[in-house]
Amino acid sequence: MSNGSPLPAYLIQRYNGWKATKYVENKVWYKHLAEDGQHPRAMVISCCDSRVHVTAIFGSDTGEFFIHRNIANLVPPYSPDGDHHGTSAAVEYAVTSLHVAHIIVLGHSNCGGVSACHKMCSGNAPELEEKSSFVGRWMDILRPGFERVQHIKNTQSQIDALEREGVIISLENLMGFPFVKAAVESDTLSLHGLWNDIGEGSLFFYNGSGFQPVL
Repeated sequence: MSNGSPLPAYLIQRYNGWKATKYVENKVWYKHLAEDGQHPRAMVISCCDSRVHVTAIFGSDTGEFFIHRNIANLVPPYSPDGDHHGTSAAVEYAVTSLHVAHIIVLGHSNCGGVSACHKMCSGNAPELEEKSSFVGRWMDILRPGFERVQHIKNTQSQIDALEREGVIISLENLMGFPFVKAAVESDTLSLHGLWNDIGEGSLFFYNGSGFQPVL
């Protein structure tokens, strides 16, 4: 059994650069975070995609966001069945322990997970239909969204719409969590759906009926 390998040299170099500059310049703040704990203002649920840089988009400071990343930024339905639920656990902790004021679901363009879901639901990815496919079973969360966009004739337009459906479905599923619903109804929590066009750098928010630019 391997005990792991040394970090790549470029990561060690970057760490040393960060420790010598940003950490030293903000040492008091880091010690405060360590001793006082985290008090993030918002939870962000975003995609694992390396091109989605949440902290850069919002210019956030260390300790400001509680960030959870998964394939295609999806929130599964509330399902307290005693199984492993990483995303649901993160939502529970953010709402009931950290008491965040906002949950932001951030979708994005050219999402590989959404594209895979589209292929699977179109019958073009039988390997994802296998019970053993972790990606396929995760993307089942988005199947209802495919049903809502399959009337669109252009394939790329279907995929683009499906990316937005992922955000909408996640918002709908969040309201299925009793503690989320209670917090929203008591005005201590608000939910927000966003979609980011990576190439254009533009951001759109869900207004309850569609997506409009953040100005």
